Amino acid sequence: MTAKQHTIMLVDGMALLFRGFFATAFRGNFMKTSNGIPTNGVYQFMRYFLDAADKFEPTHVVCCWDMGSKTFRTDLYDGYKANRSNPPEELIPQFDLVKEVVEAFDIPNIGLENYEADDCIGTLARQYAKHHDVLILTGDQDILQLVDDGIRVAIMRKGIGNYDIFKQDTFVGQKGIHPRQIVDLKGLMGDTSDNYPGVKGIGQKTALKLIQEYETIDQILDNMDKLPNGVRKKIRENMDMLHLSRKLAEIRCDISVECMLDDALFHYDKQMAEDKLADLEFDHLMKLLH
Repeated sequence: MTAKQHTIMLVDGMALLFRGFFATAFRGNFMKTSNGIPTNGVYQFMRYFLDAADKFEPTHVVCCWDMGSKTFRTDLYDGYKANRSNPPEELIPQFDLVKEVVEAFDIPNIGLENYEADDCIGTLARQYAKHHDVLILTGDQDILQLVDDGIRVAIMRKGIGNYDIFKQDTFVGQKGIHPRQIVDLKGLMGDTSDNYPGVKGIGQKTALKLIQEYETIDQILDNMDKLPNGVRKKIRENMDMLHLSRKLAEIRCDISVECMLDDALFHYDKQMAEDKLADLEFDHLMKLLH
């Protein structure tokens, strides 16, 4: 096997921004510029990003974003993410602001209407992993389904600089199933944070046991006669939602996004980056850059 040439870090922009915002907003003290623009989410986003760049030393970086709440998943199922409240008003101006900061570091911002950041990450990860090492930076467990040969996932934990790293050869030991089986697992148990039910009455424990025993939803359905009566009844009564939930859980890896590697080279103009940080009065971050 030939050595991989580069390490490409794909950043789940929304995951870092939301995490950064809520990590610093719990006391209601929002960092603001002297013009009154709230910046706490952007500031913490950059702290997370700079720590990860320092730790993982990527040669290339791409940042992926959701492009609004309407996607092909909301077309498939009205209730998808319908449990989520509107973002806090202090966060709204930071959506554009964070992209400006990312741009000042000469990092491409990637997103596609009708799809989620996860789908952009999945598609780019598959493209890049053919010849390079890919590291996905996120706080979102859904993305673990993308772990593969050449694709690692760093899940951020509480605080800064704490990560759970998932890679292909140790994944089963950590999670008890293979990365691709996560989609079927979530088809069975649903996902409360994304608001789809899976099979009503089947929780994580039962779903995991079924996947470990039968490997896929299709094989579970082929062996219905071997299942306990209660489980069989639940699956039969929720068959449509089982298939729909599986579809909602699966990250698309074939959408029409691309980013040329030359555009993603992690090599920024220090002056431009510092000017942007100075605009936002991020004095501490400027010290970190030095």
